[in-house]
Amino acid sequence: MTTTIAVIGAGTRSTHAVLAAEALRRAAQQIGAAFTVEVRSHQGILNALADADIATASRVLLVGDEDLDAERFNSLPSRAASIEEVLSDAPGVLARLPEPAPAVIAQPRRIVAVTSCPTGIAHTFMAAEGLQQAAKALGHAIRVETQGSVGARDGLSPDEIRDADVVVIAADREVDLSRFAGKRLLKSATKPAINDGKALLNRALNEATVHVVAAAASRASKTDTRSGPYKHLMTGVSFMLPFVVAGGLLIALAFAFGGIYAYDDAHRGTLAHALFQIGGKAALVLMVPALAGWLAWSIADRPGIAPGMIGGLVAANLGAGFLGGIAAGFIAGYGTDWLNRRIRLPRHLEGLKPVLILPVLGTLLTGLLMIYVVGGPVAEALAALTAWLRGMQGSSALLLGLLLGGMMAFDMGGPVNKAAYAFSTGLLASEVYSPMAAAMVGGMTAPLGVALATRLFADRFTAEEREAGSAAAVLGLAFVTEGAIPFAARDPLRVIPSLVLGSAVAGAISMVVGAELKVPHGGVFVLPIPNAVSHLVGYIVALVIGTVLTAVALRVFKKRAAT
Repeated sequence: MTTTIAVIGAGTRSTHAVLAAEALRRAAQQIGAAFTVEVRSHQGILNALADADIATASRVLLVGDEDLDAERFNSLPSRAASIEEVLSDAPGVLARLPEPAPAVIAQPRRIVAVTSCPTGIAHTFMAAEGLQQAAKALGHAIRVETQGSVGARDGLSPDEIRDADVVVIAADREVDLSRFAGKRLLKSATKPAINDGKALLNRALNEATVHVVAAAASRASKTDTRSGPYKHLMTGVSFMLPFVVAGGLLIALAFAFGGIYAYDDAHRGTLAHALFQIGGKAALVLMVPALAGWLAWSIADRPGIAPGMIGGLVAANLGAGFLGGIAAGFIAGYGTDWLNRRIRLPRHLEGLKPVLILPVLGTLLTGLLMIYVVGGPVAEALAALTAWLRGMQGSSALLLGLLLGGMMAFDMGGPVNKAAYAFSTGLLASEVYSPMAAAMVGGMTAPLGVALATRLFADRFTAEEREAGSAAAVLGLAFVTEGAIPFAARDPLRVIPSLVLGSAVAGAISMVVGAELKVPHGGVFVLPIPNAVSHLVGYIVALVIGTVLTAVALRVFKKRAAT
């Protein structure tokens, strides 16, 4: 299909520009042409063309005599027209556009890729699917390894890596790149792979650089736009989650079999007591060390693991909880990395650094700073935060629920969503469970609300969106907020506010009724487990009200879909 883009430069004639844009859209729709238009006026830029739109366009229409920033389109066949011409005969203007240049068929390439996200659930597999579909459309061969919540699937073989022309890493956390030494490699977040896989693959083929496994190269790779502190923190969170999920579920099962006092000596020797020992005294004890250890690994590679985990355990023993674990992880990671760069040894002694010198000195640095400098103040801050959260009632609980629920729906698995989720999950170590309940109900509400709207208000959605509604419902029930992404991507200005509204209200109701959730994932499938969720009826009411409100908001805000 020929893809046409247009830019209208209107100056002060913003109303005429909007009318011209609508006329062009209707004319393009009548002939079945793919069409995107950018409007530039004194009020700003409306529907700005993205680089991906320009890269995939076949021709461009330049409308008006104001600033069009036309240098962007030097490689595209173009035609100029006035706003008056478009308003009087939009179909004729489109018909007179130059035919696009014949497409140059690129030589098929062999591509290997790795996708991964902090939770290892939705974004991991959506990015893989985006890359696979893009490679098929471009005529390239691709193999994608997904590093999800259950480990690597469809693992890349040494032969596949050796024969590949380029390697694409689409990940929101650190991925071990040592096996790709000497290959042309491009690192990206998962979002470009999901939204425009073709553009990402083309960029990889044109811009990938040879990956060198060395300390300097490793440090340099940490400076890309998504490899800062946020990405290191999300890496730690991703490795921490299995400990929290396992511990939380086992504790819930212990309470189900032995009551809320299953942990005391009166139940010693029973299955309930054993389950609590495994979940509460083992799995959850490792939660903070795992967070700190893998956060440090993300920064300093393997030498950072021991200092990070030991520092995390020191933080837990000091009562600094997950905040102390985060501090220990960053201290261990950046401290060990600094030591690695500063310590110089003869070549025959270099092997001592990763197994002796860096673990000992890194652990010493991290432990002493945690005990004498950082641990005490962080423990006091966490204690104050815990006391405040446990004592919340009325308006304060309402506001926190609104905030957490809204954040979960705002970018559906993006940085804002992950920040709310990481905050709520971290508080489980301090036995503060209400934020986790608000976060999960907010995360479920968005895709469930969209799914309900596709059934109740079908005229607001295309046939393709209505079909996707069932998948969104299943993902919503499983607490995969990313199920709402396809709907938000098509109409973000109307869909995202609707999602945030419903999720914020659901989170607020959850906090107000005092619901607590001891398991950080699982959606509605953990609700039947006794004691996993407190105030269960109120929690279900929050989910239902949030879902219905999201659907109604979509009915109000969205326009009728073109049929």
